[in-house]
Amino acid sequence: MNQRGGGASEAAKYGAKAVLVRSMGSNPEDYPHTGGLRYAPNLAKIPAFAISTRHADILSKLLNEENGLRGGLKYAEMAAKNKEKHIAAIESDRGGFTPRGFTISADTATRKKIQRWKPLLEPYGLSDFSQEGGGADIGPLAQPGVALIGFLPDSQPYFSLHHTREDTFDKADKRELELGAASMAALVYLIDRYELR
Repeated sequence: MNQRGGGASEAAKYGAKAVLVRSMGSNPEDYPHTGGLRYAPNLAKIPAFAISTRHADILSKLLNEENGLRGGLKYAEMAAKNKEKHIAAIESDRGGFTPRGFTISADTATRKKIQRWKPLLEPYGLSDFSQEGGGADIGPLAQPGVALIGFLPDSQPYFSLHHTREDTFDKADKRELELGAASMAALVYLIDRYELR
């Protein structure tokens, strides 16, 4: 229970801006048992959130590429079990830097269709659509008819931070993150509007 009661202050010690904990109850309902929160008087009072046990389990399966791709594998397994049809999957795993384009793994016709949208995206700095690739987490969804797309930002600053002690959220540039999100949203819009088939 110490994560619930003192988790926010413990996280604040290390510079966290917020903390997310799993429900303290072990029941599978969709609502979290949060209990009480106590702030240490000498530390920043950061927001604290709780998610249900069921949602925490789903999240843990989806957010662990660095741990054997179990998240992507589990998602693909669940999608197959639920007979979900994917036409595309987009991954952002190259940093939150200035958008440059997208990498694409797809059949030739689908790849060319996405590349034809380049003039619509170039005014926003998205000009590189030439590289093959999607992403490790979406790789398990690879099958005929599914385009695997990777968000491609400027790679110059990537290894200055990636997997170092400095790789913390406060180093992210808010504007670059917004541009990346807008870039992916624009691509999703084009996929929806013009389809891939």
